[in-house]
Amino acid sequence: MKTSYLFLAEGFEEVEAMTPVDVMRRAGMEVYTVSITKNREVKGAHGVTVLADKTIDEIDADDAEWLITPGGMPGATNLAASGKLSDMLTNQYRKDGRIASICASPAVVLAPLGIVRGQNATCYPSFKDDLIKGGANYIDDRVVISGNLITSNGPSSALFFALAIVSETLGEDVSASVGAGMLLG
Repeated sequence: MKTSYLFLAEGFEEVEAMTPVDVMRRAGMEVYTVSITKNREVKGAHGVTVLADKTIDEIDADDAEWLITPGGMPGATNLAASGKLSDMLTNQYRKDGRIASICASPAVVLAPLGIVRGQNATCYPSFKDDLIKGGANYIDDRVVISGNLITSNGPSSALFFALAIVSETLGEDVSASVGAGMLLG
């Protein structure tokens, strides 16, 4: 199984970052949190400081299973400002690799790179117009899967977002088993 990377920038939405990592690891997936700066300590939007597993300079995303961007503000804006991350996402998209993005990130991070163009996608409702300007077909739903792109609309959908990543990678049975272990209905 390939490695997946979830990127952290100052101001990230904590539940949108930690939930996918937790759920993916429960499923046995190899996933690392990655700071987009040289500092592994990253402070979230609600004051929670996380020690990232790696920095962006320490990874090679060429063989990544998933590149994942959480939302949060100004986290999504800070992710979008990283040229190195933008290059990784663009390369992943060009080779038809898998990308997952939640909350503001589909509109703020992916749309300017052309990654959502022609895709069904969702995002946090106040960023809907930006997503549409990026060429996406906006779908008002918690989680939208469009080819190798998974998007989700916000903090309350983080668990469903994470389980969709597991399902797309390891199958619905594994996703359902992980969900059941978390007492999801």
